[in-house]
Amino acid sequence: MKKTILLALSSIVLIACNNPKSTNKTVERENPILQEWDTPFGLPPFDKIQSEDYLPAYKIALAEHQADIDAIINNTEAPTFKNTIEGIEFAGKNLTKISSLLSCVEAANTDSILKATKKELAPITSAHYDNIMLNEDLFAKVKAVYDQKETLNLTPIESYLLEEKYKDFTKSGINLGAEDKEKLKEINGKLAELTLQYGNNLLDETNSFEYHTTDSTDLGNLPTSLKALAKEEATKRGHESGWSFTVQRPSINPFLQSSPNRKARKILYDAYAQRANNDNDKDNKKIIKEIVSLRIDKAKLLGFKNHASRVLQNNMAEKPENVLAFMDKMWPFALAKAKEEKAAMNKIFQADGNEGDIQGHDWRYYVEKVRKERYNFDEEETRPYFEVSAVTKGVFELANKLFGMTFVKRTDLPIWHPEQEVFEVNNRDGSHCGIMYLDFFARDSKRGGAWMNSIRKQSNVDGMIHPVVTTNYNYPAPTENSPSLLSYREAETLFHEFGHAIHGLLSNVKYRSLSGTAVPRDFVEFPSQVMENWMGEPEVLQLFAKHYKTGEVIPEALIKKLKDANSFNGGFGTVEYMAAAYLDMYWHTLEAPTEMGVNEFEAKKLTELGLIDVIQPRYRSTYFSHIFSGGYSAGYYSYQWSEVLDADCFNAFKETGNLFDPAVAKRYQEMMSKGGSEKGMKLYTDFRGQEPDIKWLLEKKGFIE
Repeated sequence: MKKTILLALSSIVLIACNNPKSTNKTVERENPILQEWDTPFGLPPFDKIQSEDYLPAYKIALAEHQADIDAIINNTEAPTFKNTIEGIEFAGKNLTKISSLLSCVEAANTDSILKATKKELAPITSAHYDNIMLNEDLFAKVKAVYDQKETLNLTPIESYLLEEKYKDFTKSGINLGAEDKEKLKEINGKLAELTLQYGNNLLDETNSFEYHTTDSTDLGNLPTSLKALAKEEATKRGHESGWSFTVQRPSINPFLQSSPNRKARKILYDAYAQRANNDNDKDNKKIIKEIVSLRIDKAKLLGFKNHASRVLQNNMAEKPENVLAFMDKMWPFALAKAKEEKAAMNKIFQADGNEGDIQGHDWRYYVEKVRKERYNFDEEETRPYFEVSAVTKGVFELANKLFGMTFVKRTDLPIWHPEQEVFEVNNRDGSHCGIMYLDFFARDSKRGGAWMNSIRKQSNVDGMIHPVVTTNYNYPAPTENSPSLLSYREAETLFHEFGHAIHGLLSNVKYRSLSGTAVPRDFVEFPSQVMENWMGEPEVLQLFAKHYKTGEVIPEALIKKLKDANSFNGGFGTVEYMAAAYLDMYWHTLEAPTEMGVNEFEAKKLTELGLIDVIQPRYRSTYFSHIFSGGYSAGYYSYQWSEVLDADCFNAFKETGNLFDPAVAKRYQEMMSKGGSEKGMKLYTDFRGQEPDIKWLLEKKGFIE
């Protein structure tokens, strides 16, 4: 009763009137986050939710969750799977709902209120979960169930859930002494604050930079649509004429590819590479040192020699030595290929009258020159065939061919930003599968990159709870005269994130915590990366790659040129990625804090690795949000680990002679439907009949024949 009264009272929010003549008055309204969501498919009522609503709703949900946990602890009945393990799984339903919602919205459409909300909640949430996971009375009940697991006659998924819940406690430090538990809580709280601040600094630094020019020759052969976007950016930033470029990828990458102004390229390139590394109030170097030091302390407290050893214990790779050995197999091939590419570009660079070697800010410009010279290929020829809506239809058609899924656009469902599109997803038999949100275009309120989130994950305990997923991108927005036209790589990214969405949508397991993308970090990128393989096949390109003006299907000759041209620069792509993955491991295999500064440490390690000066890591330390504000610390290698799986998986389709082979697709769908209810390698070998072979990846990248 006390909890019910608390919820009822706290669902009333006091908000300032919008009437400027009555700014000192307040009005009462119910918090829409805490009300029953009387919307189609139980979607969040985004049209009613305001940024101010999240903080009070979240705090109430925290109290509810704690009350649920207290009920488990205080239950005088003997601990059972149902009253303890399932009790923990089902506890805090509102917290699960609201935390997922806040994470999705804050990442894609933040504002000062949401930033402040996340900042206030970070240490509170950390302490909340520490108090649960370090509660000895609660663990005693979990252990009591775990100790009798052989006699409980559990189903396979119930048994797996029990194992995972038990491991959650042991990994969280439940066996520490009282003093060490307090140390751990302090570390976790501080880490929550620091990782959030790191991300905020990076977003602010990214948004603050501008390169403005009034010289049209700086634009080179920049596509008309991107020129218009740059002109809009200049207007938005208060200029009466000219073009403005930012360090958002849809802005900087085309400029680096197109602009003949070497000095301008260097300005933009250096600005991107120096983000949050400028000795100002947005500098991340001190934060990095603190995060790394705290992660080492946490690992030692929990009995591990370093952070990577702690993180990897439940990944497919299992330990840092395996990760480094795996990457060391690929690195020599990639580095040799990148050096070949540099030599090829140097010839053209020097033929242009330049002395010495190309530099980092020259690379993308001369890649395009080599492609033009060798293959008579200009990437801008392909953009008209990759209009964003057409690419979206392409991934929908692929999902239909493989899994029988259909996608129905809905304009009557609530959204959190006007640019969002929403689709109802149906199964082969016409039954409801889930809801998919797409958010395509770059804006200041959205963090960089591309990603997928689950607004609601699938479960099936007392009836099916269907998933709601969102995919997010930073594509160039349409202009008055042109739709959003993508590069081949940008279109490939849409296929990639759609693969994550499919993983969430196809889920069919009992428990939420084991559903969808709740898999080991070095398995989670596999379903996304495998989708990229279909994107590159002529048979698939011809399904959707149609000229946005004429409707002409992309010519086979252009597909061949595209594929041939894309074979050049594969060394660079692999090297810049791997350099970042190595950097992640270098930071997180430290067994004691380094005395070196962040830049000094990074430079020393990358020199020892043999990275050539002209290539920087895809992410340098100060803007490596994957590992310092995301969930990929000691896990960035997983993209390449998953590439081994995806190349081997796609070969299973190719072996049949049918890229959409129904039998293979059915086995693949079965694997995806299991979420994280089994170990990653078992899921894969059940699908493939054997462990993956790295040779398919080496062959795919052109490193071997």
